[in-house]
Amino acid sequence: MSDEVLETLRHGAITVVSRFANSSNATLLVVVELEGRSLKAVYKPEAGERPLWDFPRGLWRREVAMYVLSEHLGLGLVPETVEREDGPFGAGSIQRFVDEDLTSHFFTLRDDPAHRDQLRAMAALDVVANNSDRKSGHVLFAEERLWAIDHGLCFHEHDKLRTVIWDYAGDRLGDATIAGLRRLLDQPPPELEGLLSDEEIEVTAWRAQVLLETGVLPHPDEDGPYPPYPWPLV
Repeated sequence: MSDEVLETLRHGAITVVSRFANSSNATLLVVVELEGRSLKAVYKPEAGERPLWDFPRGLWRREVAMYVLSEHLGLGLVPETVEREDGPFGAGSIQRFVDEDLTSHFFTLRDDPAHRDQLRAMAALDVVANNSDRKSGHVLFAEERLWAIDHGLCFHEHDKLRTVIWDYAGDRLGDATIAGLRRLLDQPPPELEGLLSDEEIEVTAWRAQVLLETGVLPHPDEDGPYPPYPWPLV
């Protein structure tokens, strides 16, 4: 299924349906069609990004990079995401639309024991990617599992980890996460080249190494230069 989804996202005809009104940058619901297959997807064009002082333009590349990282780590937490240079409004990311229930988010899901392993893995993913904007609403429940979305503010060279998922601080990493970190260090995914700078790729590997050496999820740094929580929280 995933191969067909990726092929459709990469090569299908894109039709814009609507815009997500609550997004700070242009975020569009689209339909992507290829050889009789039709998928809803989320299109984030670079042309619709607001300039930021601390991140360069092209935040959509970080969306794609987070999918690459999640897959390489074997976590499968990010919906299929690809880059398209030929989008209706130019270059951007295309991510399979996850049809969630519109009521669930991290704060409603965290107390269910069935989700704890996935949430711990998500916390580890955010540490490695240096996610500076893991709001509660960026954790979705759909298709009988959890998904992580909205990753334009990841992979910065400087420590900017801001997340609501601190509940598992001090917990040991799961075996699958440890195996994924080792794989990342042994064979970094070449797909990250062109999506991130060389320095960002190097520091991503360094964060993975530190996490692997400690073996546990970190505690929030309350005394750091940035708050360890995003705003708004949801």
